[in-house]
Amino acid sequence: MEHLIPHHWFADANSILLLIYAIGGLYFLRMGAEWLVEGASALAYRIGMPEVVVGATIVSLGTTTPECAVSVLAAWNGNAGLALGNAIGSVICDSALIFGLGCLMVRLPADKFILSRQGWVQFGSAALLSAICYFMYFRDGDNAQITRPVGIGLLVLLGVYMVFSVKWSRRHPMEMTARVSENIAEHVEPNEEVHVADEHVTEKGAVALIGMMIAGLVVVIFSGHFAIESVSELAIRIGIPQLVIAATLVALGTSLPELVVGYTAIRRGHPELLVGNVLGADILNILFVTGAAAAAAPLPIVEAGAKLPDIFLKLHLPAMMLILVYFRACIFRATRVGHFSRWMGIPLLIMYVSYAVSQFVVSL
Repeated sequence: MEHLIPHHWFADANSILLLIYAIGGLYFLRMGAEWLVEGASALAYRIGMPEVVVGATIVSLGTTTPECAVSVLAAWNGNAGLALGNAIGSVICDSALIFGLGCLMVRLPADKFILSRQGWVQFGSAALLSAICYFMYFRDGDNAQITRPVGIGLLVLLGVYMVFSVKWSRRHPMEMTARVSENIAEHVEPNEEVHVADEHVTEKGAVALIGMMIAGLVVVIFSGHFAIESVSELAIRIGIPQLVIAATLVALGTSLPELVVGYTAIRRGHPELLVGNVLGADILNILFVTGAAAAAAPLPIVEAGAKLPDIFLKLHLPAMMLILVYFRACIFRATRVGHFSRWMGIPLLIMYVSYAVSQFVVSL
């Protein structure tokens, strides 16, 4: 990639130009991810998969592609702290900010079949990564890192998860999806026009959809490189730890696809897509993004030279697990009443704001 986009473009640029590069890179990340999502989800709809399953698998795979591109490029370029912080920050952003906003916007449906399966995979994968990080730290101290074998192991678990997701989708009670569709009117305003999700895309042929997915992937790779190089250079000049930058600005920017997909799904009367997308994106951020980045290069857990080198262990991982524990409590109640209550989004947003503010405070 360095041969296609020279590093001196960023090293020689002034800070304003770097900021433009970063914003432009994140914008095209979102655009490329949307192409991936539209193409993949349209193909999935054609084979009759339930929407919540599509959100937890195909759509989330597309929307996490920016995180994977940014993290793998960061690992290859020696910015491993950015790679690991971005993955965890994206989980926090998806679960707290995006799902929290979704709860406030509409009464989100709770598909017990999915939440009893993908929901536990979401929590379990995050708990597994946290356990690995703390174990490595207590064993190796400041030299602790997520090694290539661990990254490969996470990718193997990703393959197992995808296989089981296909099996679960075939066993999904379709009458549950039908009942949700009958109650769409409860999730939108009375005068709001409801559209069929991705209707304009499903009219395209299979070749056109595959071409859209490939084009989206190319855009994601190149824009991801621009974003990672620009943010890394700015972080060096400002003196902010890479993990802090990764888990806020970059994580938020690369999570924009989930936000866009969620808003579009709600507006078109398909809120179950948001629920599935958040679950699937969290799982893929742990298994796919972290696994691929660690397979590319070992990821140090403790950032050398940082003002607070163990901020990842003291803030990022605890914040992620606290949010996901609360998320599990919400799922426990929601599956019994059939939907998430709007008030559930308020604590999630409070936790996200507290997490973001605390990072800037400790970095001062």
